[in-house]
Amino acid sequence: MNEPKKKSTYKKAGVDIDAAREALDRFKARVARTFTPGVLSDVGSFGGMYSLAGRKMKEPVLISSTDGVGTKLLVARKAGRHNTVGECLVNHCVNDIMVQGATPLFFMDYISVGKLVPAQISEIMEGFISGCENNGIALLGGETAEMPDLYGEEDYDLAGFIVGIADRGEIVTGEKVAAGHMLVGLPSTGLHTNGYSLARKIIFTDLGHSIEDPLPGGRGETFGEALLAVHKSYKKALEALFSGKLIDAAAHITGGGLTDNLPRVFPGNLDAEIETSSWPVPPIFKFLIQAGRIDEEEAYRVFNMGIGMVVIAAEDNLEDVAAGLGFQGEEAIIIGRIVPGSGKVIYL
Repeated sequence: MNEPKKKSTYKKAGVDIDAAREALDRFKARVARTFTPGVLSDVGSFGGMYSLAGRKMKEPVLISSTDGVGTKLLVARKAGRHNTVGECLVNHCVNDIMVQGATPLFFMDYISVGKLVPAQISEIMEGFISGCENNGIALLGGETAEMPDLYGEEDYDLAGFIVGIADRGEIVTGEKVAAGHMLVGLPSTGLHTNGYSLARKIIFTDLGHSIEDPLPGGRGETFGEALLAVHKSYKKALEALFSGKLIDAAAHITGGGLTDNLPRVFPGNLDAEIETSSWPVPPIFKFLIQAGRIDEEEAYRVFNMGIGMVVIAAEDNLEDVAAGLGFQGEEAIIIGRIVPGSGKVIYL
């Protein structure tokens, strides 16, 4: 007698549709609270809709960007803390489009997992929602995909997509930057979302530290706390400077560090001279350089070294730039100047 064939089901294949529905139900109401007046769609719609009506611009231009969090996610998994990495990603994307003078409008998320655990997804979404709320933008939509075999059961990855708007005549291109302009650095909160593959290798693989070990030279924080510090949003600071027309360019210091990111925002016949002694390098970077025996030149390309944003302003505007940043609780650190050259960064 033949055995009856066992039924094949999606759940047995590793995809739990009910778990996905449960995850959505957990954060649906909070997502709706991020909605700004331009949002026309509801949570769960096939496509997010956003109205641009009422914006008084001569030539409105949409400015968009997309990014991920990288291997910072592995630190989050090691620490069992998933509620900050989403906020890191929102802030990263906000900073990226704001340096071009954009007003951020909405953000969309993508979460891919090996096994969908509603509580974990809810924790990740907490970061996305907080980031959108803090930046005053809508979390317009997203996608959560359970993909067994492609990811291990504990693995997940995040991606974010942001859209902003600017009047074409107000877009910041850096073309006005000239020799004599000053470089003003805004402090970072740590590694932000770059350099984690090297940092993890040094701390956990080479030296065998645990996530709970105290950071040598720190202020009592653990390695986990130092590495999971939220990537800072510079939205309010940049809004204040752009509204006063006080700066001619801004660079978000991400992958490539000061070395590769600054030349993206000034003409190729100029150089940026940076005085590395002009700001205190945070303990996490000092530790990584010393413990990992990293060459200083590489360190300034892999890490932000404590400067997460650089704005470029005419020397006559420096006092007003400092005041504008001060009103937003930001420290203004003069880290160098623009000089004639060939489109590179020179460390002094």
